[in-house]
Amino acid sequence: MSSTAIPSQLRINLEEPRYDQNTFSGRARHFIITTNPLNLLCTSRQLENAKTTVEKYRNGDELSDLTEDQIWRAKQIYDSAFHPDTKEKMFIVGRMSAQVPMNMTITGCMMTFYRTTPAVIFWQWINQTFNAIVNYTNRSGDHPLSVKQLGASYIIATGGAMTTALGFNRIAHRFPPLIARYVPFSAVAAANCINIPFMRSRELTHGIPVFDENGNRVGDSKKAAKKAISLVVISRIGMATPGMLIPPIIMQRLEKGAFLKRVPWMNAPIQVGLVGVFLLFATPLCCAFFPQKSSMAVSHLEPELQEVIAALPSPPKRVYFNKGL
Repeated sequence: MSSTAIPSQLRINLEEPRYDQNTFSGRARHFIITTNPLNLLCTSRQLENAKTTVEKYRNGDELSDLTEDQIWRAKQIYDSAFHPDTKEKMFIVGRMSAQVPMNMTITGCMMTFYRTTPAVIFWQWINQTFNAIVNYTNRSGDHPLSVKQLGASYIIATGGAMTTALGFNRIAHRFPPLIARYVPFSAVAAANCINIPFMRSRELTHGIPVFDENGNRVGDSKKAAKKAISLVVISRIGMATPGMLIPPIIMQRLEKGAFLKRVPWMNAPIQVGLVGVFLLFATPLCCAFFPQKSSMAVSHLEPELQEVIAALPSPPKRVYFNKGL
């Protein structure tokens, strides 16, 4: 089937990913494809062709000249570059396919240059700037964030990360040297708890779109926004954990050896490479922790929204929403 044209009675459902999103393995396969750094090499023409293919197929065109695999490939390219709610092309640095190359570079440098205050400030600023771009690019819902809100969120999140890093750095000398290497991780974890909610603050005040199982929008929910953001925070911290907890142990041993004493400039490249290896697996697997189209019981929504849903001809028991990334 995958190598031949698709009979009209067996149309693909492009509203859902190719692999079963009710299972962790299905979500992992989906995100391994979506976060693949090679997606960044797609040209603007390839992205627009993928978008055209997806939109034509959704509108009922048979596209008999394309195989099932070709249609799915177009959908995968489309998902990697276009926002699921707004349908806009996402800024390249903010796409999930940029997570591994960007994060391995920034994280590796944070973990190499953590001893001096200027270095801590610089790399925490770089990291939070990148996180702000990612959080804004992958926000849930279709409400634009004002420049004022964006600026305030960025300043608060960056300030929180720097304060955490510098505070831990100040007391790290009281502990074994290995503990000091975990200062960047503590700052990243704390910053995620600040950065993501602030960058998506409009969702918390206005709510995010919620839908019934057939994709019909039934309203906007602040409680769904809180759940969506909390799930993303957990995933982001999980994404950073392997690459920021294991390499320090390896580097602690390597720095005592003759190789790094002979070529100390290799410290940063080795750390970047180690982080990259862990991120290559941690990024898709942690994105797969929770379904992208998450859900919650109607009974857990705001009372006023429950009333609106109850008045529908066939009121659903659960609503679904895009949790963002």
